[in-house]
Amino acid sequence: MKKRYSRRSFLDTAAMSLVAVPLLRPDAYYLSNKTKLNEPGLFLTQSKPSDSLGEIKQIACGDLSVGYAEVGPKDGKPVLLLHGWPYDIHSYAEVAPILARNGCRVIVPYLRGHGSTRFLHGATPRSGQQAAIGKDVIDLMDALKIDRAILAGYDWGGRAACVVAALWSNRCEGLVSVNGYLIQNIAKSSVPISPMIEAGFWYQYYFLTERGEAGLKMHRTEIARFMWIRNSPKWDFDDSTFKQSALAFENPDYVDVVIHSYRHRLGHAKGYPAYQAIENRLAAIPTISVPSITIDGTADGVVAATDGKASAKMFTGGHQHRIVEDAGHNLPQERPGAFAAAVLELF
Repeated sequence: MKKRYSRRSFLDTAAMSLVAVPLLRPDAYYLSNKTKLNEPGLFLTQSKPSDSLGEIKQIACGDLSVGYAEVGPKDGKPVLLLHGWPYDIHSYAEVAPILARNGCRVIVPYLRGHGSTRFLHGATPRSGQQAAIGKDVIDLMDALKIDRAILAGYDWGGRAACVVAALWSNRCEGLVSVNGYLIQNIAKSSVPISPMIEAGFWYQYYFLTERGEAGLKMHRTEIARFMWIRNSPKWDFDDSTFKQSALAFENPDYVDVVIHSYRHRLGHAKGYPAYQAIENRLAAIPTISVPSITIDGTADGVVAATDGKASAKMFTGGHQHRIVEDAGHNLPQERPGAFAAAVLELF
C-alpha cells in the first residue's frame, strides 16, 4: 500500500486562514466564464504522470544548460509551464498532455538549481533573484527559437512568468499566474505583515540564518516534504509522487540558489551586477499588459484565496480571476484540469 501523508494536524495553522469568496467546484470550473473546454475537439482526459513528460532534453542558454521536457506538436502554439519551490517539472505531469492533445507545443523546464539544469561555468554566481529566473525564461525561448509563448506558473515559476510578461510583453502571448501578481517589491520587504501570515513564511526567515542554510543542506528532503503538507493540506499525495520530485533537489546548486532567492527578496543579500538593470525595472513594480488569468486555491497554505480585486490594477491587458475549491499551493498538480483550462482560455 502506498504511504500517504496526513494533513489533519495542519488544518488549524494560521497560514490556512482564507478570505470568504465565491467558489467553483473543479468539475464545474470547465463550464464557467466562457471556457473553451466544452467545445468539440478539446480533450481533458488526464494521463498517468509517470511517463507523460517523456525524455528530458538539455539545451545551452544564457548561463545555463537547461533540462526540459517537451510534449506536443513542434508547430503547435508554444506554452511554457514553470514550476515553483520546493517542486519540479512533475507539477505539470498531467497538465502538459492535456495541452499537447489540444495542439500546444509544451515546454516544461527545470528552474535553475533544480533537476538536470546546470550552470555552464563554475564562477557564475548562483543567483536566485527574481531577475535571474525571469531572464532564464527569455534565454530559453531564444535558444528554442520561440518568439512568443503563453507563460503559466505558480510560486517561483509564476514569478518568472510575471517578470517576463511585465518586462518583455512582446514575447508573452498571455499569462496564467497562481496567486496573482508575483513581482516582489523588495523595497518594502522589511514592512511587517499580519502575524498569522508571517507564521506561514517561517522558512524564509529560517533561510536568513547560517543555521537555516545548514538545515537546508542537511534536511532538504524533509523540509520539502513538510512544505508540501503545509502548503496543500487537502492534497493527498503519496510517497512515490513526492520521491519523484525530490530527486530534483539533489542538484548541486540547489541550496545556493534557494538561499540567495530568499535572502535577496528580504533585503539580506545583494543582487548580482548582471541582473541589476532588470532589477531596477522591477523595482518600479511594472504593470502587466498581456491577457492574464490569475488563480487561487481555497486550500492554499501559503497564500489565502482572494477575489483578485486587490491586484487587478496590475493587469492592464485584460484580466480574469479564478478560484478553485480545495486546491492548495501546487495547483497545477492538484487540479490539472482547472489549470489547463485557464491556459486554453488564452488561445
